[in-house]
Amino acid sequence: MTERTARPAPAAGAPRRPAALPTSVLQPLGRLRADWPRTFADRLTAPLPGVRALARLAREGAVRPRPEGLRDVPLLPFEPGPLPPAGPGTVAVTWAGHASWIVRVGGLTVLTDPVWSRRIFGTPARLTPVGVRWEDVPPVDAVVISHNHFDHLDAPTLRRLPRATPVLVPAGLGRWFLRRGFTRVTELDWWEAAELDGVRFDFVPAHHWSKRTLLDTCRSLWGGWVLTDTAGHRVYFAGDTGYGHWFAEIGRRHPGIDLALLPIGAYAPRWWLSDVHTDPEEAVRAHQDLGARRMAPMHWAAFVLSSEPVLEPLTRVRAAWTHAGLPREHLWDLPVGGSRVLVP
Repeated sequence: MTERTARPAPAAGAPRRPAALPTSVLQPLGRLRADWPRTFADRLTAPLPGVRALARLAREGAVRPRPEGLRDVPLLPFEPGPLPPAGPGTVAVTWAGHASWIVRVGGLTVLTDPVWSRRIFGTPARLTPVGVRWEDVPPVDAVVISHNHFDHLDAPTLRRLPRATPVLVPAGLGRWFLRRGFTRVTELDWWEAAELDGVRFDFVPAHHWSKRTLLDTCRSLWGGWVLTDTAGHRVYFAGDTGYGHWFAEIGRRHPGIDLALLPIGAYAPRWWLSDVHTDPEEAVRAHQDLGARRMAPMHWAAFVLSSEPVLEPLTRVRAAWTHAGLPREHLWDLPVGGSRVLVP
């Protein structure tokens, strides 16, 4: 499944895009720091749930869909296919499932939040298989991680990678990779960037949080990534996020985003998850705030993390897109395993 979009050639000597406002501070690849803050709790957009909220969640039991919400599992879109060819001037994306994408940009193959495990800690097994067999993944040139929650940072999957694979991670998460033998780890703060073989990796804010054990709440940062090649093509990977002011700021600093990979699932009940997970309507608003041309939904159809019916994120995002009057061909609502290609 591909889309080929022809771009008009710019006039000789003319920049492809308007000059951007100040973006990110460029850091050397492999930069690690030992002086990160002990906590990043001051970066939270909203306070984390307290004892009363946890008690209410336990009382309501609204952590999984009701039986009628699971009956559409067989209808979840799963259409694995061969990865399309992608040369140095092409941007191609393949949705492996959840927040895991194979992004080919600037001649590199980049994995986002790679989770190839059938099961992750604290959740039932996957609703759909991974959309790309691991043996079919091209040689990986880099990995970007949005934060350390188990559905985004999967140790069994990362063990499959050569330890010399460049990994770009949020501030405070580098030690986790060093302990596992990775040798090319780059830690970035919000609004910092690094370059690899001509592709720029900008780490940008998100409305979320981090936690992996009982003792490390907000000890590492969370965020998204903007990948830009030498021709100025941009892909924004939101990671995991609620709705808020950061989208407009990201769009202001990184104008002309070609494709925004945005989460649309794990949003119910809203009183519990609205601060950290966008619902489908909010994802469409975030797309508009970013000023992105296209949107590809993610973070649904793989793991049961919340109580909405399993197929509802897709039906709601399509309805919200139509209601917003956006071109239907710019909503890349891919099946798990599906691909699209941009050709400049």
